[in-house]
Amino acid sequence: MAGMNVLGVETSCDETGVALVRSRPGEAPTLAAQALHSQVEMHADYGGVVPELASRDHIRRVLPLAREALRQAGAAVSDIDVVAYTRGPGLAGALLVGAGVACALGAALERPVLGVHHLEGHLLSPFLSADPPEFPFVALLVSGGHTQLMRVDGVGRYELLGETIDDAAGEAFDKSAKLMGLPYPGGPALAKLAEQGRPGVFRFSRPMTDRPGLDFSFSGLKTQVLLAWQQSDQSEQTRADIARAFEEAIVDTMIIKCRRALQAAGAKRLVIAGGVGANKRLRAELAAAGEKDGFKTYFPRLAFCTDNGAMIALAGAIRLAHGQHQDASVQVFPRWDLETLPPAM
Repeated sequence: MAGMNVLGVETSCDETGVALVRSRPGEAPTLAAQALHSQVEMHADYGGVVPELASRDHIRRVLPLAREALRQAGAAVSDIDVVAYTRGPGLAGALLVGAGVACALGAALERPVLGVHHLEGHLLSPFLSADPPEFPFVALLVSGGHTQLMRVDGVGRYELLGETIDDAAGEAFDKSAKLMGLPYPGGPALAKLAEQGRPGVFRFSRPMTDRPGLDFSFSGLKTQVLLAWQQSDQSEQTRADIARAFEEAIVDTMIIKCRRALQAAGAKRLVIAGGVGANKRLRAELAAAGEKDGFKTYFPRLAFCTDNGAMIALAGAIRLAHGQHQDASVQVFPRWDLETLPPAM
């Protein structure tokens, strides 16, 4: 197969991302350009994502971002060989914007179009780094909507090992931050505040680590944060101390579960993917745990932790290289199990 220019379009939630990835036979795909717009400021007034506003903003942003990505890459619209887009999971209206634009562009250019699973995009994003992992590995998918441990034997060969039974880790960050009056988006604000916290002033439980298994539960930590905050002097230093104790509890829990998952899978490679993968404490302590236990940890570049078009273009390029195609129908899957994906042959 000749080289391909794959345009990736991501509109699953509150970031509009467009990127151009170049894929050539026998070579690792490379990122030619990407453009991204975050809707954080727009949703801040509401304290969370408003689906209708998200969809409307995607409509305004996606084509200008596509033009910007092509301009950065020094490419013309006619240079696009494949259009990949996020088919799910995500907000239905937001997904339909990206799907509609991608399918229309593919039809106009007479180019193939491929819908991509959002989580597979995150899972494969470390393959855009200078030191990509090799299969098999264990992956921790950790974001505002998902916390899952997967055994990954190849593209499309996924086995769920454990997942959260309530809040995702990122969701727990956001909700706990809101309980203490931190601005939206709460997760990054809480993580930044935790850097100023004093160790040992507060200590919260490490949920579900006192029993066998690889599932997570973070909802109870919110209650512990609320009680600690309500019963405190509510000073800025106390807020930072609580933030640190909360972050330590989340990170320690994930490290314990990752160690168990690696042992259960007999693996020596761990991939971290998703927005919470940008957390400084998680990155540092997982890397240290790997050095101690003899496993290697792979993180995406910080720019690829949050939702972006590059990961969608990459996953599309990999799928197309393995002969997968899709009809031109505009169809999205707001709920979509990663394990249902076909393996790339």
